[in-house]
Amino acid sequence: MASTGKGSSSISSDVSSSTDHTPTKAQKNAATSEDSDLSMRTLSTPSPALIFPPNTQGFQNGRGSSTSSSSVTGETVAMVHSPPPTRLTHPLIRLASKHQKEQANIDRLPDHSMIQIFSFLPTNQLCRCARVCRRWYNLAWDPRLWRTIRLTGETINVDRALKVLTRRLCQDTPNVCLMLETVIVSGCRRLTDRGLYTIAQCCPELRRLEVSGCYNISNEAVFDVVSLCPNLEHLDVSGCSKVTCISLTREASIKLSPLHGKQISIRYLDMTDCFVLEDEGLHTIAAHCTQLTHLYLRRCVRITDEGLRYLMIYCTSIKELSVSDCRFVSDFGMREIAKLESRLRYLSIAHCGRITDVGIRYIAKYCSKLRYLNARGCEGITDHGVEYLAKNCTKLKSLDIGKCPLVSDTGLEFLALNCFNLKRLSLKSCESITGQGLQIVAANCFDLQMLNVQDCDVSVDALRFVKRHCKRCIIEHTNPAFF
Repeated sequence: MASTGKGSSSISSDVSSSTDHTPTKAQKNAATSEDSDLSMRTLSTPSPALIFPPNTQGFQNGRGSSTSSSSVTGETVAMVHSPPPTRLTHPLIRLASKHQKEQANIDRLPDHSMIQIFSFLPTNQLCRCARVCRRWYNLAWDPRLWRTIRLTGETINVDRALKVLTRRLCQDTPNVCLMLETVIVSGCRRLTDRGLYTIAQCCPELRRLEVSGCYNISNEAVFDVVSLCPNLEHLDVSGCSKVTCISLTREASIKLSPLHGKQISIRYLDMTDCFVLEDEGLHTIAAHCTQLTHLYLRRCVRITDEGLRYLMIYCTSIKELSVSDCRFVSDFGMREIAKLESRLRYLSIAHCGRITDVGIRYIAKYCSKLRYLNARGCEGITDHGVEYLAKNCTKLKSLDIGKCPLVSDTGLEFLALNCFNLKRLSLKSCESITGQGLQIVAANCFDLQMLNVQDCDVSVDALRFVKRHCKRCIIEHTNPAFF
């Protein structure tokens, strides 16, 4: 990209020059007087990071810029630019700018209102605003707007973007970003361990990190983050197939042991689709993350009942747990989960084919305050399991027992007579369900808001009965005669 001012550079040099305060000489044969003026500008602060998608024109001094894209074809890059000037030198541009200023009512807003508006912008758009004028530049880099960095896009060079952004945010507090608490780079597939290491080094106050789908990161980078960010509470590494464990680095374990007993403060952990996670890794996670309250292990296909036993030994405060599609989890695993007792509010065991009425009885007996249960595809569950669940978990609000062919109208009757607060019920592909069972539910569960009876043999009259008694209920069905 052509130079847009002193301190400007292409992606190949933006990182090295982003904190350079030394003015650079104007290039010979400058294309316009505007370019020449920009090249002679003196900086008093480090240049901001500007993030652009491929072939997207930026904004310069409130007008469309004609600068070309980076030499790196087809990728989003982080650019470094100087603050826009207060005045423009070219007389024609000055007249246009004056006219625009008279028409721009947004310039009349006070600073606090502008900051409030900027607070709704994503990171890349906020960086664009910093190029409009000097006032916007100063407002866009207000520390209050930088508690969160959110980057998206498969082509963005996120490692460099994070490095440039953190350098700019470290301006007032050298080497650390004390205001930054949240980093969300989910779906940025080019993120590597280098980017996570930048976060670990510069963001000691980090509380939330989401790197979902960033499959190039490894255990070592995650260890660095949890070791150097002691306040981290929310971690999403779903889809990061190389991550097999969450633990402190060896150095951090030795150094921080007197401080917090080798514990990690993470409360929310999502490891969905971390296919390589095994029982031993889950054991290590449980031993270090004892404060977990939300844990999602969907499609962690190597987890067994033994891993759940380790989990219940250390993590006794879990409120939400998902082991959906963990095909080796059985009724013995349900017995371990039942040790959470009344603390458990959300449980997903969908498609765990080894779970039967026995496992449901364990949960129903000890987890009486359960609010949400997803047991879709657990074909071993029958009316007896539903009966025991309904009589013991009377505060149940959401239940999914779709694709459980052994559940019939008898089970629905127990639900209707005990779970009056039921709001969501999925019976998709329950072959034994008829309209009679639905009518019993509708006559007792007036607060029902969602009912899924797709691929069920129910009549139009039964669906109309449900709609009459549960007026706010959205019915998902496959009966073309009902509309």
